Amino acid sequence: MFKNHPKGLLPAALANMGERFGFYVMMALLTLFLQTKFGLDGKGAGIIYSSFYFLIYALALVGGIIADKTKNFKGTILAGLITMGLGYLLLSYPTPTPVPADKFYYYLGISCFALFVIAFGNGLFKGNLQALVGQMYDDEKHAPYRDAGFNIFYMFINIGSIFAPAMAVGIRNWWVLKNGFEYESSLPDLCHAFLRGDITAEGSVKLEQFAQQMNFSGTIDQFVNDYLNVFTTGFHYAFAIAIVAMAISLVIYLINKNGFPDPAKKAEDIANGNATKAPDMPIQEVRQRIYALLAVFAVVIFFWFSFHQNGLTLTFFAKDYTDLSGLNFNLGFTTLKGAELFQSINPFFVVFLTPIVMSVFAWLRSKGKEPSTAKKIAIGMGIAATAYVVMSLGSIGLPLKSEVEAMGGLDDVQRVSPWLLVLTYAILTTAELFISPLGISFVSKVAPPQFQGIMQGLWLLATGLGNQLLFIGAIFYNSIPLSYTWLIFVGACCISMLIMLFMLKWLERVSGETKEERLKAAKQ
Repeated sequence: MFKNHPKGLLPAALANMGERFGFYVMMALLTLFLQTKFGLDGKGAGIIYSSFYFLIYALALVGGIIADKTKNFKGTILAGLITMGLGYLLLSYPTPTPVPADKFYYYLGISCFALFVIAFGNGLFKGNLQALVGQMYDDEKHAPYRDAGFNIFYMFINIGSIFAPAMAVGIRNWWVLKNGFEYESSLPDLCHAFLRGDITAEGSVKLEQFAQQMNFSGTIDQFVNDYLNVFTTGFHYAFAIAIVAMAISLVIYLINKNGFPDPAKKAEDIANGNATKAPDMPIQEVRQRIYALLAVFAVVIFFWFSFHQNGLTLTFFAKDYTDLSGLNFNLGFTTLKGAELFQSINPFFVVFLTPIVMSVFAWLRSKGKEPSTAKKIAIGMGIAATAYVVMSLGSIGLPLKSEVEAMGGLDDVQRVSPWLLVLTYAILTTAELFISPLGISFVSKVAPPQFQGIMQGLWLLATGLGNQLLFIGAIFYNSIPLSYTWLIFVGACCISMLIMLFMLKWLERVSGETKEERLKAAKQ
């Protein structure tokens, strides 16, 4: 698999695994943590979630500017790893739940500040490591394997992500069991409805049944307060495993740091006459490349708005409408059960499907029929639309979210099969493999050398802008039939695909991937 690829590719991917591990811990837990700890509705949790994911990617532009100005990519990456670890440490410290009314915004502010620290560290780290990987393919020997290299990089950084949600859920549920309670997906919502005083009669009956089921001997008021406190403390401890992952990534990075490309050293060698400076790119070509990148950045906003619903509305759907009874793995000291487990499916399919997708591309390349990178991205957007068509069909006839809340949650027999989400994630992951690693490859290929860090930052900024719109999905999820909610994302993905196809010839010309050039490369 690593034949024809630079030696630094695998160490760079392993150094990135900690960031991905923490990302999927947050993807699995964040919205449910915000709802459980602070009693936020889907819209409120969605706004914080989408803002956090906007900052994770948007601050990569700041990190790119810092690295490009200082030429100290390695130092900026190191600072990012340490900063992310500090953010997870702050978020993992337990604070009182239910949150006292007079200190609600104080404790919410602490959580939001911790999220900002994580996002800022990610901004220093993520885009700049991607830029270093791109620089590994700048020489003539490795340049033809750039797309494949980023596919491999993307696959390996997701290996740890497979286990992140399960480990986080295991720690959370271990703490719940240790304190004499059980995990119930609908119970935190019932507890907050009780505290607000707007619980329905049906909900009150279910709340009492849960208390009896767990052999709780106190009052319902005590049960509600104790359950929420234990449940959210488990969330805090679950966030702490990301610190361990960041520490492992830090060690891997420090061991391999000297083997990564060093733009500062390259510039010094050129200045001292020890290396030849690449010819300056004509200003007109620089402009064309930047225009092409900005056009792609604008289009992918709509895709990411749809794709990253996996941590928001699709997670809500797993909690509210999916039968979780079969997803209950008793390990003795803990149980693996919860809507969060679905977040392991996406990285699993990344690892499982990457070799298949790469093999298909390699076969097409050998036949001289491999699509350009821009065309692959357009195809991926069409595939993503298909995933939400599946969700729309599978959601026909399900009650509105407000009706589910009034019933105190759906019984297992009223819920849909978990295979609906499994199939959706499989299709979405296929789309992701056509877009995310190849988008990074496209940026590293097209970006002028002096703007590598900034352009990688802008790619991530575009991702962030799509993430900032995620809360719109939460609004529709709570207010219109589910099948119509998913159709909104179908439309967004189709619009993205059509615009990419409209720009295709121009993008292929700017990136040097016209049909004639691809045929020439295939013969070499």
